[in-house]
Amino acid sequence: MKISTKGRYALRMMLDLAIHGKEDYVALKDIAERQDISKKYLEQIVPLLNRSGLLKTNRGYQGGYMLSRTPDKYTVGEILRISEGELCPVACLQYEHNDCPRAGECMTLPVWKGLYKVITDYLDGITLQDIIDKYADGGNFSI
Repeated sequence: MKISTKGRYALRMMLDLAIHGKEDYVALKDIAERQDISKKYLEQIVPLLNRSGLLKTNRGYQGGYMLSRTPDKYTVGEILRISEGELCPVACLQYEHNDCPRAGECMTLPVWKGLYKVITDYLDGITLQDIIDKYADGGNFSI
């Protein structure tokens, strides 16, 4: 599993909004400048986050984006699943029901299930607020 640029940028955008959008809407161009990300690229990410209810939007002169919840209510796992899709290490775990004809006799399936559990537990255990707090404490992040 490899997190794409889209997933990494979505997380950076959400962190930027958590820090700079507490009271006012934040213009996409400002996020792009601070994060050194193309505004065009962010324009591709915004609809994913917006459709999922993660953002509030405001058009017009004072327009921009804001988080729809407080930073402690967003997990890294949630943001990455929205931007990346499912975080499964193998395709056969992508759906609740495993349709693989070898599932019943696959010796490696427990390995992939264990890895998937570790990944989801870790990423779902980190909130935007956790990242902000850890960064403020010197940037050391270990859970």
